[in-house]
Amino acid sequence: MTRIFIAGFQHETNTFAPSQADWAAFNRGSSYPAYARGDAMVELIAPGSLPLSGFITAARERGWTLVPSVWAGATPSAHVTKDAFERIAAEMVEDLRAAAGRIDGILLDLHGAGVAEHVDDTEGELLERLRAVVGPDMPLIATLDLHANVSERMLRHADAFFVYRTYPHVDMRERGHAAVAAMARRLAPGARPLHTASRRLPYLLPLNTQCTLLEPAAGLMRTLDALEREHGVQLEFAMGFPAADIADCGPVVFGHGEHAAAVGRAVEALAAAVNARRSEFALQWLLPRDAVREALQRAQGASAPVVIADTQDNPGAGGDSNTTGMLHALLAEGAGRRFPGRIALGLLFDPDAAAAAHAAGVGTTLTLTFGRSVKDYRGEPTDAALTREVRVEAISDGTIPLHGPMTAGSTVRLGPCARIDVDGVQVLLASAKCQMLDLDLCRFLGVQPSEMAVIVVKSSVHFRAAFQPIAHSILVAKAPGPMAADPEDLAWTKLPATTARRP
Repeated sequence: MTRIFIAGFQHETNTFAPSQADWAAFNRGSSYPAYARGDAMVELIAPGSLPLSGFITAARERGWTLVPSVWAGATPSAHVTKDAFERIAAEMVEDLRAAAGRIDGILLDLHGAGVAEHVDDTEGELLERLRAVVGPDMPLIATLDLHANVSERMLRHADAFFVYRTYPHVDMRERGHAAVAAMARRLAPGARPLHTASRRLPYLLPLNTQCTLLEPAAGLMRTLDALEREHGVQLEFAMGFPAADIADCGPVVFGHGEHAAAVGRAVEALAAAVNARRSEFALQWLLPRDAVREALQRAQGASAPVVIADTQDNPGAGGDSNTTGMLHALLAEGAGRRFPGRIALGLLFDPDAAAAAHAAGVGTTLTLTFGRSVKDYRGEPTDAALTREVRVEAISDGTIPLHGPMTAGSTVRLGPCARIDVDGVQVLLASAKCQMLDLDLCRFLGVQPSEMAVIVVKSSVHFRAAFQPIAHSILVAKAPGPMAADPEDLAWTKLPATTARRP
């Protein structure tokens, strides 16, 4: 009977962001499932869309016995606190020690861009601690987010990594399945050890232009597939999370295979292909009012909504989803008067305002203060909170089953939520942070996305999986916020001088 130890640790760390991920953040269960351990983790994660969900399904299909440890995931933010990381790591190591001698392999669902207060490379640290328990011969395979900042330490302590190949990440379960298949090959009699080669690229790629629905990323993923087949190896392209002030920030091309020479050739060929298209990763964006004007013009007579990405307040990249720059722009341009009830913005994270509107009830008119002025990545204050007379249009307890391309099978719990009308603009208030990456995150408050003229989403790219098929067009706005769309804007201190801030 094959016995596999499984665990997950997911945090994407924006070291320039305003809020840390403490122990409570991992237990909250908002945009990620709440912290769980043992059998409870399996039941919680199995129905979802995460790589760990894929591990569980594929392992069960093979008749393997799972030895579950810890699931820990928190919404992207600034550093993971020392307390939180050490608790997570200690429980995972404790479980592995208890299982040592009774397991055949380890499967880990990792992000790859975690930074703690005391450790710049949380995944490398965790892998090293786990490897110390089981020794060098135990098969250890992990999945990584496409935005992973892959370190040599990480590569040293794992047999293989499987990186998501889509952004939006619609292949997470699939990559979990691939990791299980690789584990089966590693456990087969006579299996040969894997060789790893890697190449770090000396520049940062903006988050928005990493989207694999667009060029050049779409074409490079096709190139990756072709090179894998040509050389008979596994190839991976981790594009990096370009807001982590650590030495290992940035894109890495790497691969695994039984023949070192073939792996090396494939890695160099893919690195050359990326370098050849480097300039195509340059970022294009609009200022807030320019984005609104353009969106309103395009919406005139359109049969589908124009979507604006409020990328610098993306809670999936370290923003708190509470800034008001795009809302100020919508109101200044009279968007709600031009398309009454057909302009929407969300999700705006404001527990106090959401609770007040929720308590007031549908049909109530009240004076409400909502949104926040926070410090951006330069330490400058963002636009002010708004105080307006608003009408409550809908309320919800915030328990939302999701059905989108990235999220099917998952449920988010956002606490008391409300939709308020602000001069014709529909603002979706939430009591927990969650990136707007699913149409259900509009529908639960009575907004039908396809019927809107303009929708402002607090997201960078993930929204495209659900919204691009229904959109007339998509614009990217650079409103003041904690997540720098352009890595050149950040005050780097640990990034090597040889790493260019732009592609």
